[in-house]
Amino acid sequence: MAEEVSGGERASAVLIAGPTASGKSALAVALAEATGGVVVNADSMQVYDGLRILTARPSDEDLSRAKHRLYGHVAPDAAYSTGAYLRDAAKVLGEIRAAGRLPIVCGGTGLYVRALLGGIDDMPPVDEGIRARWRARMAEEGPARLHEDLARRDPAAAARIRPADAQRILRALELLEATGGPLADLQRRAGTPLVEEARALKIVLTPPRTILRERIAQRFDQMMAAGALEEARSFLARPGAAESLAGKAIGIPELAAHFSGELTLCAAVDRAVTRSRQYAKRQDTWFRHQLGPDWQRFADPADIGLPDVLRTVAVNARSG
Repeated sequence: MAEEVSGGERASAVLIAGPTASGKSALAVALAEATGGVVVNADSMQVYDGLRILTARPSDEDLSRAKHRLYGHVAPDAAYSTGAYLRDAAKVLGEIRAAGRLPIVCGGTGLYVRALLGGIDDMPPVDEGIRARWRARMAEEGPARLHEDLARRDPAAAARIRPADAQRILRALELLEATGGPLADLQRRAGTPLVEEARALKIVLTPPRTILRERIAQRFDQMMAAGALEEARSFLARPGAAESLAGKAIGIPELAAHFSGELTLCAAVDRAVTRSRQYAKRQDTWFRHQLGPDWQRFADPADIGLPDVLRTVAVNARSG
């Protein structure tokens, strides 16, 4: 059962977090439909255009039931940072509140959730010339060599990034050059909260991992039946898509390996399911350790009870 927020006030926003395939989206849509609220994305892969099936973006039915924002609005080859997300979210949340509606933030990217609550400062912009230089070096030298460079410049940052993670290595080196200081200095600066934590109803879904593993396998089968193979083929045909951050979405590298003849389709699907399960485990661990006791935890969305939630939020029955 959902409880009231701090001081017995009605919540002015809802945050729904949890690992992939935990039931976040269905809960968010049901709540938005009941309150006239708006679902706001907090998933770093669902922002990209062209990957509706493989990133499990809202279905046509979901979109018909409730308004959704910040889904599929970013070009696949765009560099989209947490700072860019914060700027977009600030605009969208302002519009929702100005319309007198309830924002229902839903997603599995912990960094986005923490940023909305003010845990991360809006990162400074990086000059395109700096980006171009580091991208050129990455193409020439590879991630392992640049990771060594990062370790010399900022050992603490390098220790948190895998030597094969080209995107994060690039971002760290770009910020180092742009700001002249270690990343820890940026990360220690608290940002301005876009969601007031004390007045937000905060829900995290934590299904048993055995159940989550089965759901993930079933969902990927459903994605394949819905046209994921064709979606991946179309996506990879875009110039630069395979090398982009969006190109790292679960299912894209695996199906690309199938297209090239490296993997059978069955092996590609198995690999994608395994990777999705590993990702869900990391998400679950992060949410268990990073979200405080004021987050209400439920193994199953059905345990929450929509009437209980409705009593805790500032309901506005306006639709559309």
